[in-house]
Amino acid sequence: MNPSSAPKIDLTRTTLNLLMICALLVTSAWILSPFLPALLWATMVVVATWPLLLEIQKHFGNRRRPAVAAMTLLVLLVLVVPLSLAIATLVDNADQIVEWGKDLAELNVSAPPDWVGELPWIGDAAKNAWLHLVNTGHAELAGKIAPYAGNLTKWFVREIGNFGLVFVQFLLTVALAAVLFLDGERYATSVRRFGRRLAGERGDATVVLAARAIRAVALGVGITALVQSLLGGIGLAIAGLPAVALLTALMFMFCIAQLGPGLVLIPAVIWLYWSDSTAWATFLLIWSIVVMSLDNFLRPFLIRQGADLPMLLILAGVIGGMLSFGLVGIFIGPVVLAVGYTLLQAWLADAPPAAD
Repeated sequence: MNPSSAPKIDLTRTTLNLLMICALLVTSAWILSPFLPALLWATMVVVATWPLLLEIQKHFGNRRRPAVAAMTLLVLLVLVVPLSLAIATLVDNADQIVEWGKDLAELNVSAPPDWVGELPWIGDAAKNAWLHLVNTGHAELAGKIAPYAGNLTKWFVREIGNFGLVFVQFLLTVALAAVLFLDGERYATSVRRFGRRLAGERGDATVVLAARAIRAVALGVGITALVQSLLGGIGLAIAGLPAVALLTALMFMFCIAQLGPGLVLIPAVIWLYWSDSTAWATFLLIWSIVVMSLDNFLRPFLIRQGADLPMLLILAGVIGGMLSFGLVGIFIGPVVLAVGYTLLQAWLADAPPAAD
């Protein structure tokens, strides 16, 4: 072949084409940026609940529009109504929370009961800390806590001020979810075609894996958090603690954040012992142990129903994703790690076998 007949590459034209494509992508992302959080949430919700939509559709004679209406109402009730109730509960109990703080600041601390020193593992440390508090007085402790309490109050006021924006984002999420529910197969086909265009059959399998990872996290993290918070709230109500609704909402937030219900239940047990309600405190302690141990088997079981992925990978994705991207990172983190893990496994599987 004559070298002079080979096609010449116009470097300037190629560079300008790439620059135009990058500029188009960046501009499109910039225009869509106000809708991206709601679109991400809507996509996660639709992917996680798609089997439920198909089941509801069967009961409507395989008609999509009534099923979409039912699912949209369900998403509205699950997302918007609990958000409104949680904010309303916090606002309604704001005065009570302030009173609790005043009562705690004015509390006269006496010598620790005998049972404190008898606690396993932490008895001596707890008794020494209690005696230190008695000797120094609560004024020193209140002085240390005051700056953090002020910052917490400012954060709470700021978040309440942003409630209107959050509420609009949730409504937009519900609307986008309805659109995706209505014609989900076509959107899924387009995404799978994009995956095949990038990496052939492996790209298609990666898209399917991402959907399964989203569903697994929704099942494992969401349902486990709901069950633990509800059972914890029932235990608090039986034990006679005040503000059960507020404490249950806090438990649900802690469970979603993978911190567990113990951050609410353990202080409640300590408060009951402090109030000399030994019988109810012992009941709540046993109940709390059962509730806190649920995630050891319920969450792995539910996650395995959605995707056959290592449990450590899922938990690292949930926690790391939430710290990096916020609440939506609970779903983004496991999806990214699951895709990366699967691609790495496929790449290692393609390696030639080692010689004996």
